[in-house]
Amino acid sequence: MNQIARLPANLSLADPPLAGGRRRRARPGVWGVLDLGSSKTVCLIARVEADGEPRVLGFGWQRSRGIKGGNIVDLRDAEATIRQAVAQAEEMADHKLTGVIVNLSCGQPYSQVQHIQWPIGGRAVTAADIRAVLNEARRRAEEEGRETVHAIPLGFTIDATPGVDDPRGMICETLGARLHLVGASQASLRNLGLALSACDLEVEELVAAPFAAALATLVEDEKLIGATVVDMGGGATTLAVFQDGHLLHTATLPVGGWNVSNDLALGLTTTITHAERVKTLHGGVLAGHDDGREFLPIPQVGEEEEQLARIPRSAVVGVIRPRLTETLELVRDRLEAAGLGPEVGKRVVLTGGASQLAGVRELAAEILGRPVRLGRPHQIRGLPEALHRPDFAATVGLLGWGSGDGRPPLDLDPAGPRAGWFSRLAEWWRDRL
Repeated sequence: MNQIARLPANLSLADPPLAGGRRRRARPGVWGVLDLGSSKTVCLIARVEADGEPRVLGFGWQRSRGIKGGNIVDLRDAEATIRQAVAQAEEMADHKLTGVIVNLSCGQPYSQVQHIQWPIGGRAVTAADIRAVLNEARRRAEEEGRETVHAIPLGFTIDATPGVDDPRGMICETLGARLHLVGASQASLRNLGLALSACDLEVEELVAAPFAAALATLVEDEKLIGATVVDMGGGATTLAVFQDGHLLHTATLPVGGWNVSNDLALGLTTTITHAERVKTLHGGVLAGHDDGREFLPIPQVGEEEEQLARIPRSAVVGVIRPRLTETLELVRDRLEAAGLGPEVGKRVVLTGGASQLAGVRELAAEILGRPVRLGRPHQIRGLPEALHRPDFAATVGLLGWGSGDGRPPLDLDPAGPRAGWFSRLAEWWRDRL
């Protein structure tokens, strides 16, 4: 199958990293990002200014419909949501988008490290050799029905010499490469492409949702010494592990803030909407001395509006704490199963909507056995303060990617996207409307 997204043609293997290791390969002109989440869909339109920092020109967001757990479950509802969010941003920016950078949260995202051995035969390593290594890694993933979105080099080996960052020009018999691949199932990505094509948009690039959240919340020193970003979103909780400046591992757990709201609705016999309100205004995981004496008015399902039950706040904590405890235990188990070792990504950065509940930081430190801080997305020019919240971390991270953050020291992809794939898909879709 053709690749869903490729790095643009202006990204060249010859481009060197910037001073200090920070790369800036910003997209030219005006461009857009689209964060497709289970609870909200956000579109931002931006450009990169002379100092290399992005400025937001327009934004729009809608409550998500047709999206569950990051996956498209209803094409027409998802299309309507995307159209509305994009139209809001386009009107504000006075700019029409033809494509967007999209977060990848669908298709049971996978994360794996591959070791590739490639024969060189005693000559100098070329850019074509490195591309061949990448293509071999992608081929292996495609045999399993997976589409590779990120191929991140973690290091090269020249014959018996490990620890090579850039092997081009070096002479060897065999080139070894350690690559971190991130991707998803091809069928889910096709459905994502259909939803965007129906809105006359192309997926210009895909960025793994946990990777985007990490770009928005980590400082450079945390990427180097090691940190794990836990993004507690509405429909899923995602993980991104950094060490030595590299993204080493990602994972997605199918539990999030919606599960907390659903538990509250069941436990308090109220609506999902009011359960969400109670969670936001009164939710937490730490019990206080007065919680048993503080009563909250809760409307009951099926009762008249004036018929309110008086529920102690301790009952709210008693519902939220077990669910978030279970979620954080799943995070701990997933990190242990990754086999990265206790010292890798040792510092934890919590972000996402559920991270804002009182006491979650302390609970996470207790369960994960690691130092924990709360992460807010970096400040972006032109972005309203209401969107500088943890639940918009992945959105802000997409802006960072568009302005050049997070791109690997070696751009291994062949130049440009595979031509025509989305155009043919859009025509196929329109012919069947």
